[in-house]
Amino acid sequence: MIRLENVSFKYKESNKILDNISFEVHDGEIISIVGKNGSGKSTIGKLIAGILRLKEGNILIDDLDIKKYQNEIRDKVGIVFQNPENQIIFNSIEDELSFALKGLSKQEIDKRINEALEKVEMLDFKNRDLYNLSLGQKQRIMIAEILAKNPKYLIFDEPTTMIDSIGKEKIYKIIKNLKQQGYTIICITNLADEILLADRTLVLEQGKIALEIKREELVEKAEELRRSEEHT
Repeated sequence: MIRLENVSFKYKESNKILDNISFEVHDGEIISIVGKNGSGKSTIGKLIAGILRLKEGNILIDDLDIKKYQNEIRDKVGIVFQNPENQIIFNSIEDELSFALKGLSKQEIDKRINEALEKVEMLDFKNRDLYNLSLGQKQRIMIAEILAKNPKYLIFDEPTTMIDSIGKEKIYKIIKNLKQQGYTIICITNLADEILLADRTLVLEQGKIALEIKREELVEKAEELRRSEEHT
């Protein structure tokens, strides 16, 4: 389980972008985090993934304090960003996925790469060059790269914003399958189709959690959710 307790955060020379927020993400569930630009939703993802340093409040992942156990927690959490082209290092798909698996045997690396590519339906592309793929295919490779590290928790930060409708549907299918396989997923988004994948949706406004909506409440609270998406 992921637990945030009284978390606040500010960038240099700015007001607090997160202001004393607390919530839990239970094992095996998908939550979506939505809000206008600047509401702090991506900041939450980066704090949980250890990309940003937490200074105020606590984040516990499987009861490990993120301030004390950064290395252990990095192995538990993987994050996928909006633009896959900003994450690619190598041209070769195999080299790209192998990079984060240094220290493992060749047999184990091959096993993890094949399993990860199969989960994103890209195993047939294993010997292809990354730069010849579509944007949606590149994003699936980035997801595979995270999966190859065997994390427990996955954070998707607006993963389909730049991708066409066909590519979006493929990633939605992957997210659904990953949930069935037991992964815990945080989806940072403002897209209705991604919100519908979630068991719960947290609405951020001015650095605070303004609303929590369960999937069965989406129709009832659609107007409140729509207002949170305006001017994103």
